[in-house]
Amino acid sequence: MTRPAFDPQDPLRLDDLLTGEERMIRDGARRFADDRLMPLILDWHRHERFDPALMRELGQMGFLGMTLQGYGCAGASFVDYGLVAREMERADAAFRSACGVQGGLVMTPIHRYGSAEQRERFLPPLARGERIGAFGLTEPDAGSDPSAMRSRAVPADGGWRLSGTKTWITHAPIADLFLVWARDETGEVGGFLLERGMPGLETTRIEGKFSVRASPTGIIAMDEVFVPAENRLPGARGLGAPLGCLNRARLAICWGALGAAEFCWQAALGYVVDRHQFGRPLAANQLVQAKLADMQTEITLALHATLRLSRLEDEGRTTPEMISLVKRNSARKALEVARLARDMHGGNGISDEYHVIRHMLNLEVENTLEGTYDIHSLVLGAAQTGIRAFTA
Repeated sequence: MTRPAFDPQDPLRLDDLLTGEERMIRDGARRFADDRLMPLILDWHRHERFDPALMRELGQMGFLGMTLQGYGCAGASFVDYGLVAREMERADAAFRSACGVQGGLVMTPIHRYGSAEQRERFLPPLARGERIGAFGLTEPDAGSDPSAMRSRAVPADGGWRLSGTKTWITHAPIADLFLVWARDETGEVGGFLLERGMPGLETTRIEGKFSVRASPTGIIAMDEVFVPAENRLPGARGLGAPLGCLNRARLAICWGALGAAEFCWQAALGYVVDRHQFGRPLAANQLVQAKLADMQTEITLALHATLRLSRLEDEGRTTPEMISLVKRNSARKALEVARLARDMHGGNGISDEYHVIRHMLNLEVENTLEGTYDIHSLVLGAAQTGIRAFTA
């Protein structure tokens, strides 16, 4: 009997667990990332640039709202979506975020909680990338604790008047449509669709970020913005509505973070094989090989966990705690891999031309984004002990 060969690039044969269609989607996304996105990212990261026209290309690829049915969306599985997110972030987190915010945080709540008229009006242009959406939940004093939200929606003749501030909002400076969450006069959280140009609505760009620099991030300021009654999502009642959408965003982050980690691992491997010190390759040193083994192991185990989570999501069997477990692990392990890769590149590791420092900085945010590492730790602790360490 012939002994099977070990594949160091796919140690536990993840590829065997994918269908032919899933591999085709992954390979198409990888070609797009390599051919279209990688040539852009060095300049965009250096100069904090993002061309909104790219959203149309992402729409043409079917990457926007790709798990949704109808309205020009692909109707793909969560495994398909995850594989695309992995390839987008292998190029840069900005590209994965562009797909995730548009599809997971703007289009999904409209699809899930919106009226028939809202779905017909907003989803097709969002799916094509002709309109760009932003998701306004986080506030200056309400990050990990969204129950502390201060934004208010006051009844007005024919609609609502919204006041408040949202911060760290992806695509706020370039968005046409803003899905903003605010409390009404009863204290209930609702979702409101604001459109650029409404009086009292202003956005400003947050400058000087050292992470995900190619993604435009900003502040949404609302000063009694009148929002017509037909722009409130009728099915979104309570804080569970936005939080449920965040769970789907976390699933994409699980895959995306590991895509960045894979890039860093492969970059480090190539570097230590080619780089010679003291008459032999760096890869000949025991410490270097131990680091490569750590990177390979953590990425492999995390990918299999993420694939399993995605299969469960497609079956409708996930819980928030499952997502917390995998998101927490993927983001932290990916960050550790990127830090190792930066170290293995020596002084070159801080040069953006080698890309690993960019991924490392991006992953610092992903350790915080959509629930910090510590908050997810508390979610898992509460699930085990039955005791909540936070009261909200």
